[in-house]
Amino acid sequence: MMVLTRRVMMQALGLGPALRVGGKGMVVQGLYQLPNDPEPWKRASEAGFQVVHLPARREEYDRARAHGMYGWSSVGSVAKPEDEARIRKVVDSLKDHPALLYWETEDEPSYQWKKPGPRVPPEAIRATYRLLKSIDPSHPVYLNHAPTNLVSTLRQYNPGGDIIATDIYPVIPHGIREQYALWSDGRQGDLLNNFISQVGQYADKMRQVAGPERAVFMVLQAFAWENLREKDRDPKMVLYPTRAQMRFMAYQSIVHGASGILWWGLRYTPPEAPLWDDLSSIAREIRALSAELAVPPATLPLRLEYHDTGHSLDRGIEWCARPSRGGVLLIAVNADCNPVEAAFSPPERFRRAEGLFGASSSAAPWRERFAPFDVRVWRLPS
Repeated sequence: MMVLTRRVMMQALGLGPALRVGGKGMVVQGLYQLPNDPEPWKRASEAGFQVVHLPARREEYDRARAHGMYGWSSVGSVAKPEDEARIRKVVDSLKDHPALLYWETEDEPSYQWKKPGPRVPPEAIRATYRLLKSIDPSHPVYLNHAPTNLVSTLRQYNPGGDIIATDIYPVIPHGIREQYALWSDGRQGDLLNNFISQVGQYADKMRQVAGPERAVFMVLQAFAWENLREKDRDPKMVLYPTRAQMRFMAYQSIVHGASGILWWGLRYTPPEAPLWDDLSSIAREIRALSAELAVPPATLPLRLEYHDTGHSLDRGIEWCARPSRGGVLLIAVNADCNPVEAAFSPPERFRRAEGLFGASSSAAPWRERFAPFDVRVWRLPS
């Protein structure tokens, strides 16, 4: 059998600073909207989500607190003289609330659909950040960008945020009609990669934007694009991301160094859709790993040998490791659109790979076949 050997150089780029709550690091799992459910807060809390985007009202934060969760609110930016008074009023009303996790200024300030130039200039975001910190120095400020624009453009906004994010929603049906935020080719992203593995590339881009001092969050897809239309929806174009797709996007974000994963679009997802159950399953997995994911990556000299599956090798296996119970936690994702088969050879002190969440356990070294965009999680006891 022909064996393709490649030493994998790709580790996680290094986890950005994690949020600290109660003195402990926290890999954030959050929602822009609660699920369409009779008991949305209960469902979100039980699934393992920690934070929800909320209207800036104390009763909303009281509700989050009652369910053991946190919230964040958007305050906009300083564009007119009256904006400063408005922002001061909002921040003063909530800065002491125990359920407040962070603030947000403007969403996607650099982005305008089909128009050049920023919607909100960097100077306004930086001024708003300074105002927020003068009123409430205790809470970080979150800043989400569209997946487009140059790294150099987005870096101009860095003094306006402690947490830098991007939203990328790549599950889009072929032939969808034009709508806001989609390019003429029916894509939201603008990299060469058309597949869901573009999520990792955008995470890398945001790590370049943020630098080592700021955390990076990824905002992922929890909706079908066609459902964003207010009228004249085409039922044939309603395409939700599957459980496998969402699971890959979440874990690939972690592999590429994200310290927070937020999901957007549940407001447009009807309760009969399978998406919420799928998303809940993924959130529970990641919550079970929260202590390990909140610490810096472990150094693991892992060797991979690829075995021919009849396909070219494009991106192959991407992976990261975290310290875990005296050993390491190993997360591996197949970033190829084709099956990949690889032999994993960790250092000799790791004699066994204990499979988590359905992955097989095996003596080390071991050989594994990945479906396209597949995920494996193992614990390697020392």
